Amino acid sequence: MEVSVQVPSGARRLAVLGVSERNLKMLRETLGVEIAARDGLVQLRGDRRSVGIARSVLDLLGQSSAREEAPTREDVLNLIAGESERLRAAEGPGEIDLSRLNVYAAGRPVQPKTANQQAYLQAIQAHDLVFGVGPAGTGKTYLAVAAAVHLLRADRVRRLVLARPAVEAGEKLGFLPGDLEAKVNPYLRPLFDALQDMMDYGTLRRFMQTDVIEIVPLAFMRGRTLNNAVIILDEAQNTTRGQMHMFLTRMGQGSKVIVTGDTTQIDLPDPRESGLIDAARRLTRVPGVAFVQLTREDVVRHSLVQRIVDAYAMPGEATVGTPPRRAPRGRAANDKSPDGSEIDDGARA
Repeated sequence: MEVSVQVPSGARRLAVLGVSERNLKMLRETLGVEIAARDGLVQLRGDRRSVGIARSVLDLLGQSSAREEAPTREDVLNLIAGESERLRAAEGPGEIDLSRLNVYAAGRPVQPKTANQQAYLQAIQAHDLVFGVGPAGTGKTYLAVAAAVHLLRADRVRRLVLARPAVEAGEKLGFLPGDLEAKVNPYLRPLFDALQDMMDYGTLRRFMQTDVIEIVPLAFMRGRTLNNAVIILDEAQNTTRGQMHMFLTRMGQGSKVIVTGDTTQIDLPDPRESGLIDAARRLTRVPGVAFVQLTREDVVRHSLVQRIVDAYAMPGEATVGTPPRRAPRGRAANDKSPDGSEIDDGARA
């Protein structure tokens, strides 16, 4: 879609476009539209929804300039967020209903299978920051990716960013050959697997080449601000407190952040430093943040996975490889006196 917007001249033009066309740059970066200003006109090109928001913001800036107001950078960001929200409300909740995902895997629709999974998707729909915590196999990451793909296809967001901490699971792999992509690919493989279930290879490759979908190590997130995106942090139990703080502050205008993790599988040297546990303590009562706890009843992998989760949750059980308790030195475990009573060690000495 392409439209032209008339802008005033002189000082009012500066108020609309911003110093060095700062406001146009913000519209371009936030909404992903192509913008060019020539001869009193601003040309907008892009998808219908983004162009409509940009046009409304320019109209509002024009009204502000008529009142001799000079909007700040924060004012413009608030205008963009406000117009995005207004349009979302006008479109109604039907298109963003995450209880019916427009996502398919192996020809079958991806849908929640338990009440907790349904609550998880409802939380993603209603909140901009959601923590999904639970054991392996409960669909934490898979449903988060499915919701993100749904929002991307519904044109509610422009980008999908998936991140994971590059932490080894209890073993040191040492030097890994290849370039940077080859080194980090093993850590990010589970996210690729989920996306490949839901998209054909050609579409996924095209989206990744154009940065519509980006899969990155957590360390590469520092210094970024992500607008109009779904940002997923997987394996969050292996973040440090500092890393979690850094990640959560990447959220930009019109974005949703989903954090998934399993607090029973922390691979940090000191599990007490887990950023996921720390975030749960700090943010539980913060408005706008949702925590969804998934349990063994939500395991949707092989039925054996649920029994494995149960077995590892049992306290006091001996672990594989634990040696048997040894009898005191110099005595067999079954040594007895002739009358069948236990032999006293002092008597033996």
